[in-house]
Amino acid sequence: MASDLERGVGALKKFRDRVNDVLSNLEGATGTGSKVANERMTRGSLGVGMQFSEADGFYTQYNRVHKALVTLSKSLNDQIEMYSIAVHAADVGFDNVEEDMRRRFHVIHARLDKQYDDAVERRKAKDKSDAPEQPRNEVQGADADLG
Repeated sequence: MASDLERGVGALKKFRDRVNDVLSNLEGATGTGSKVANERMTRGSLGVGMQFSEADGFYTQYNRVHKALVTLSKSLNDQIEMYSIAVHAADVGFDNVEEDMRRRFHVIHARLDKQYDDAVERRKAKDKSDAPEQPRNEVQGADADLG
């Protein structure tokens, strides 16, 4: 069973590395996800003092994608650490895991759960705002005109 978890952690590490590579390429620099997270393109780098809606749109989308990739990279790092602790606990027994590691596992788990819940709520809010307005019932409209 522990070997299955290790393969899962290995797959997450490979995926995280690919995400970090995309972040590095996006920024045009090498480095870890945390270094890349600090690198930002400014609107001024696309031209200052001029109206250029395409540049504004590109800048907005660039920042949206950059933020999503940084968030994904951080989440993957958390998941890898949490699963590594879980693999260790499966190997030595949960009672034999240091208290600090158990606490770290639960802190990461709670943070990932909150991120998931927040994402679900954002999605529900977006779906609700994207829903088309319900057409008025013709009978209701006629009754309202009579009143």
